[in-house]
Amino acid sequence: MERLQAIFSKVGALALGSVAIASSIGLSSDRSAAQAAYGSYVGVGGSVGLTEVDNDERYNAVVVAARYKLLPVPLSLRAQGFFSGDGSAVVPTISYDFPLTWQADVYLGAGAALASGDTPVGDKVSFAIQPGVDYSVPNTRFVLFGNAVIAFDAYEDESDTAISLQGGVGLRF
Repeated sequence: MERLQAIFSKVGALALGSVAIASSIGLSSDRSAAQAAYGSYVGVGGSVGLTEVDNDERYNAVVVAARYKLLPVPLSLRAQGFFSGDGSAVVPTISYDFPLTWQADVYLGAGAALASGDTPVGDKVSFAIQPGVDYSVPNTRFVLFGNAVIAFDAYEDESDTAISLQGGVGLRF
Protein backbone atom coordinates (compact mmCIF):
# COMPACT_ATOMS: atom_id res chain seq x y z
CA MET A 1 0.00 0.00 0.00
CA GLU A 2 2.88 2.38 0.76
CA ARG A 3 4.37 1.75 -2.72
CA LEU A 4 1.02 2.51 -4.34
CA GLN A 5 0.74 5.75 -2.36
CA ALA A 6 4.29 6.69 -3.37
CA ILE A 7 3.50 6.06 -7.05
CA PHE A 8 0.33 8.16 -6.90
CA SER A 9 2.27 10.87 -5.09
CA LYS A 10 4.89 10.97 -7.88
CA VAL A 11 2.23 10.94 -10.63
CA GLY A 12 0.40 13.78 -8.86
CA ALA A 13 3.62 15.75 -8.66
CA LEU A 14 4.17 15.19 -12.41
CA ALA A 15 0.67 16.45 -13.18
CA LEU A 16 1.21 19.55 -11.02
CA GLY A 17 4.55 20.12 -12.72
CA SER A 18 2.92 19.97 -16.17
CA VAL A 19 0.30 22.51 -15.09
CA ALA A 20 3.02 24.78 -13.69
CA ILE A 21 5.02 24.57 -16.93
CA ALA A 22 1.93 25.28 -19.01
CA SER A 23 1.07 28.28 -16.81
CA SER A 24 4.60 29.66 -16.94
CA ILE A 25 4.66 29.76 -20.74
CA GLY A 26 1.32 31.55 -20.83
CA LEU A 27 -0.96 28.87 -22.16
CA SER A 28 -4.65 29.69 -22.40
CA SER A 29 -7.30 27.45 -20.93
CA ASP A 30 -9.85 28.74 -23.49
CA ARG A 31 -10.65 25.61 -25.48
CA SER A 32 -12.64 27.54 -28.09
CA ALA A 33 -9.35 29.04 -29.36
CA ALA A 34 -7.33 25.87 -28.89
CA GLN A 35 -6.08 23.87 -31.84
CA ALA A 36 -3.70 20.96 -31.96
CA ALA A 37 0.03 21.67 -31.88
CA TYR A 38 0.52 20.68 -35.50
CA GLY A 39 3.27 18.57 -36.86
CA SER A 40 5.20 15.42 -36.47
CA TYR A 41 8.73 15.65 -35.10
CA VAL A 42 11.92 13.86 -34.16
CA GLY A 43 14.02 15.03 -31.25
CA VAL A 44 16.67 14.33 -28.67
CA GLY A 45 16.85 14.90 -24.95
CA GLY A 46 17.52 13.30 -21.63
CA SER A 47 15.79 10.96 -19.22
CA VAL A 48 15.97 10.76 -15.45
CA GLY A 49 14.74 7.67 -13.63
CA LEU A 50 12.77 8.41 -10.46
CA THR A 51 12.58 4.81 -9.25
CA GLU A 52 15.38 3.66 -6.96
CA VAL A 53 16.67 0.16 -7.74
CA ASP A 54 19.81 -1.87 -7.02
CA ASN A 55 21.21 -0.28 -3.86
CA ASP A 56 19.23 2.97 -4.21
CA GLU A 57 20.56 3.61 -7.72
CA ARG A 58 18.61 5.63 -10.31
CA TYR A 59 19.22 5.28 -14.03
CA ASN A 60 19.58 8.08 -16.58
CA ALA A 61 19.68 7.90 -20.37
CA VAL A 62 19.83 9.82 -23.62
CA VAL A 63 16.43 9.87 -25.34
CA VAL A 64 15.56 9.93 -29.02
CA ALA A 65 11.87 10.79 -29.45
CA ALA A 66 9.49 10.75 -32.41
CA ARG A 67 5.88 11.78 -32.88
CA TYR A 68 3.73 11.10 -35.94
CA LYS A 69 0.58 13.22 -35.82
CA LEU A 70 -2.49 11.52 -37.29
CA LEU A 71 -4.41 14.41 -38.85
CA PRO A 72 -7.29 15.29 -38.50
CA VAL A 73 -7.97 13.10 -35.45
CA PRO A 74 -6.43 14.00 -32.07
CA LEU A 75 -4.18 10.93 -32.03
CA SER A 76 -0.43 10.51 -32.41
CA LEU A 77 1.93 7.56 -32.74
CA ARG A 78 4.94 8.12 -30.49
CA ALA A 79 8.16 6.28 -29.80
CA GLN A 80 11.08 6.97 -27.51
CA GLY A 81 14.44 5.23 -27.50
CA PHE A 82 16.46 5.20 -24.27
CA PHE A 83 20.21 4.69 -24.50
CA SER A 84 22.64 4.40 -21.61
CA GLY A 85 25.84 2.53 -20.86
CA ASP A 86 23.87 -0.11 -18.95
CA GLY A 87 21.05 -0.88 -21.39
CA SER A 88 18.54 0.37 -23.91
CA ALA A 89 14.77 0.51 -24.29
CA VAL A 90 12.09 1.49 -26.76
CA VAL A 91 8.69 2.78 -25.65
CA PRO A 92 6.12 2.89 -28.49
CA THR A 93 2.74 4.43 -27.58
CA ILE A 94 -0.42 5.76 -29.14
CA SER A 95 -1.62 8.98 -27.53
CA TYR A 96 -4.74 11.08 -27.30
CA ASP A 97 -3.72 14.71 -27.79
CA PHE A 98 -5.67 17.42 -25.99
CA PRO A 99 -4.96 20.87 -27.52
CA LEU A 100 -4.40 23.81 -25.20
CA THR A 101 -3.45 26.46 -27.80
CA TRP A 102 -2.17 26.60 -31.37
CA GLN A 103 1.31 25.89 -30.02
CA ALA A 104 0.72 23.41 -27.21
CA ASP A 105 -1.05 20.23 -26.33
CA VAL A 106 -1.02 17.76 -23.49
CA TYR A 107 -1.41 14.08 -24.12
CA LEU A 108 -1.86 10.69 -22.55
CA GLY A 109 -0.40 7.67 -24.29
CA ALA A 110 -0.48 3.94 -23.68
CA GLY A 111 1.86 1.28 -24.99
CA ALA A 112 4.78 -0.88 -23.94
CA ALA A 113 8.24 -0.43 -22.49
CA LEU A 114 10.59 -2.86 -24.26
CA ALA A 115 13.71 -2.75 -22.11
CA SER A 116 16.95 -4.68 -22.06
CA GLY A 117 19.46 -3.99 -19.32
CA ASP A 118 19.24 -1.22 -16.75
CA THR A 119 17.21 1.74 -18.04
CA PRO A 120 15.01 4.45 -16.53
CA VAL A 121 11.93 2.46 -17.71
CA GLY A 122 12.93 -0.88 -16.17
CA ASP A 123 14.73 -3.95 -17.43
CA LYS A 124 11.98 -6.06 -19.07
CA VAL A 125 8.89 -5.77 -21.25
CA SER A 126 6.00 -4.07 -19.46
CA PHE A 127 2.82 -2.05 -19.99
CA ALA A 128 3.43 1.72 -19.92
CA ILE A 129 1.48 4.95 -19.83
CA GLN A 130 2.93 8.26 -20.97
CA PRO A 131 1.50 11.64 -19.93
CA GLY A 132 3.21 14.62 -21.52
CA VAL A 133 3.21 18.02 -23.14
CA ASP A 134 4.41 19.32 -26.53
CA TYR A 135 5.08 23.01 -27.19
CA SER A 136 5.75 24.27 -30.73
CA VAL A 137 8.02 27.32 -30.56
CA PRO A 138 6.30 30.07 -32.60
CA ASN A 139 7.81 31.00 -35.98
CA THR A 140 10.23 28.05 -35.90
CA ARG A 141 10.21 24.35 -36.64
CA PHE A 142 11.30 23.51 -33.07
CA VAL A 143 9.20 21.63 -30.53
CA LEU A 144 9.90 21.39 -26.81
CA PHE A 145 8.67 18.11 -25.35
CA GLY A 146 8.38 16.75 -21.85
CA ASN A 147 6.78 13.60 -20.54
CA ALA A 148 6.83 10.83 -18.02
CA VAL A 149 6.87 7.11 -18.66
CA ILE A 150 5.23 4.95 -16.02
CA ALA A 151 6.04 1.29 -16.70
CA PHE A 152 4.18 -1.23 -14.53
CA ASP A 153 5.92 -4.38 -13.23
CA ALA A 154 9.06 -3.23 -15.02
CA TYR A 155 11.78 -5.21 -13.22
CA GLU A 156 12.85 -8.85 -13.46
CA ASP A 157 13.79 -9.24 -9.79
CA GLU A 158 10.91 -7.31 -8.25
CA SER A 159 7.46 -6.14 -9.27
CA ASP A 160 8.14 -2.41 -8.94
CA THR A 161 6.86 0.33 -11.22
CA ALA A 162 9.48 2.33 -13.12
CA ILE A 163 8.87 6.06 -13.38
CA SER A 164 11.02 8.34 -15.52
CA LEU A 165 10.92 11.95 -16.72
CA GLN A 166 12.06 12.98 -20.19
CA GLY A 167 12.54 16.30 -21.90
CA GLY A 168 14.13 17.63 -25.04
CA VAL A 169 13.96 19.51 -28.30
CA GLY A 170 12.50 18.24 -31.55
CA LEU A 171 12.41 19.35 -35.17
CA ARG A 172 9.00 19.32 -36.92
CA PHE A 173 8.58 17.86 -40.37
